[in-house]
Amino acid sequence: MTTATLPTVRGKLTANASLAPLVWFKSGGPADWLFEPKDADDLADFLRNLDPAVPVMALGLGSNLIVRDGGFPGVVVRLGKAFAKVDAIDAITLRCGGGASGILVSSTARDAGIAGMEFLRSIPGTVGGFVRMNGGAYGGEVKDILIECDVVLRSGEQRTLPLANLGYTYRHSELPEGAVVIGATFRGKPGEAAAIQAEMDRISASREASQPLRSKTGGSTFKNPDGHKAWQLVDEAGCRGFMVGGAQVSEKHTNFLINTGEATSADIEALGEEVRRRVKAKSGVELQWEIQRVGMFAGAPEDKRVGMFAGAPEEKHVGVAK
Repeated sequence: MTTATLPTVRGKLTANASLAPLVWFKSGGPADWLFEPKDADDLADFLRNLDPAVPVMALGLGSNLIVRDGGFPGVVVRLGKAFAKVDAIDAITLRCGGGASGILVSSTARDAGIAGMEFLRSIPGTVGGFVRMNGGAYGGEVKDILIECDVVLRSGEQRTLPLANLGYTYRHSELPEGAVVIGATFRGKPGEAAAIQAEMDRISASREASQPLRSKTGGSTFKNPDGHKAWQLVDEAGCRGFMVGGAQVSEKHTNFLINTGEATSADIEALGEEVRRRVKAKSGVELQWEIQRVGMFAGAPEDKRVGMFAGAPEEKHVGVAK
């Protein structure tokens, strides 16, 4: 793609944009284009006039994401300050931009005396990402508080979708592919600011004690299978501390993978696949990735550059990330 083939924008459009600094793993190749829209209409106009064959991916804080070393062959949309506002619209309801962080949402809820959103303090992403993935932790999930969300479809159409239309299951929604979540309405319950803060402090301390938060990681790697905890299955398969290249299974929490320094995305993904293989061999349980993997493998023929490692189900190379 050249600038001549791209729609005119009012925001910022960057060619061959490095994504590694924008994701928690600090690895991966560039995007053909990085688009930071000025507002919702700018995003809608851009998508409406963009060649429908061009892949589009929304990027939030860059957690829960592996960008493969061959980069992303399309446009990555990153929502900036215009999409990061959070406002109380009544005594128990917040209106949140798609680029707002979980920390901002939970803190605004606390200040407004709205309980039930404390768990968002522990989700290292933005509203757009955890709405798409039904993000959750510490006993709460987005489906418990979401009323509706605003999206811009790949066609450029702006639409408001109620909770019932999202088809939420564990860490999954049925949002249309290529849709970008630009806002959400959350509803909690009345609470006392001091009690809300105490719960947020408890969650923060628990995360600090149990997770490798100061490492280059991607958050929880695998979904918890029915009746099991992913970390325990990984540990019982003997994978604690196991390494592939510069990537390592965390010693502190075995459902976290770490870039110990100069790991490639291929190292990280290969490590995850080997962990899946060892867990299946040990327990018979097939772990499913929670981390999103997007883009192209480096150094492979063009028709082989997209998809999973050999032996695993094929996947598309586009997605929406936290």
